[in-house]
Amino acid sequence: MKLRLRVWRQKNADAPGAMVTYEVDGISRDMSFLEMLDTLNEELILRGEEPVAFDHDCREGICGACSLVINGDAHGPERTTTCQLHMRSFEDGDTIDVEPWRASAFPVVKDLVVDRSAFDRIIQAGGYISVPTGSAPEAHATPVPKADADAAFEHAECIGCGACVAACPNGSAMLFTSAKINHLNVLPQGGPERETRVLDMVAAMDEEGFGGCTLTGECATACPKGIPLPSITTMNREWLRATRKVKR
Repeated sequence: MKLRLRVWRQKNADAPGAMVTYEVDGISRDMSFLEMLDTLNEELILRGEEPVAFDHDCREGICGACSLVINGDAHGPERTTTCQLHMRSFEDGDTIDVEPWRASAFPVVKDLVVDRSAFDRIIQAGGYISVPTGSAPEAHATPVPKADADAAFEHAECIGCGACVAACPNGSAMLFTSAKINHLNVLPQGGPERETRVLDMVAAMDEEGFGGCTLTGECATACPKGIPLPSITTMNREWLRATRKVKR
């Protein structure tokens, strides 16, 4: 395959950026999108040019590191992570636009790399449970209903990639935050911090400058792990419950 790539290049956070056009040839349809970018970078290095910086780690759709807007879609045309997107999703001769996540809370570091530490600070505000010291409790000492366990697992699948923020027209982090709150609040182990968790994590999200949620649903559509849109309404109910309980 021969492709024309229009890639966002930006030297650093303070420098202006622009789309730069590159031609790549000999791309296999079985390559992943990141392998295609590796091929581009090899050619740039051989020409003595600066390679394109982009985030990646496991390349197995687990870590959430990869973060590209491809032809206007977070992670590209398939509902998967960028590293699991393959070039068979494109046609020979295509022009492909490659950009970083676009959100005020995700400033560009260089080229396609953005700073997603805002997510870390939201987690630090309450994404944990109390764990007593001493020996481990017996595995079945705290029974969890099957429906609650399923809900917890569903929300725990969030890998924190940020596609929800990138896809949202408001740059909202509600789907991410709701997944991190709900997967703990639904379990008995998360009970001690149930109220403070939702209040503190939502407050931290607001402090980071993410946009407000208007339930357009783009976040759930882009999420590679299928976190459902009702997760946000569940978090809203938790927040209202916590607010009323604290006022008492």
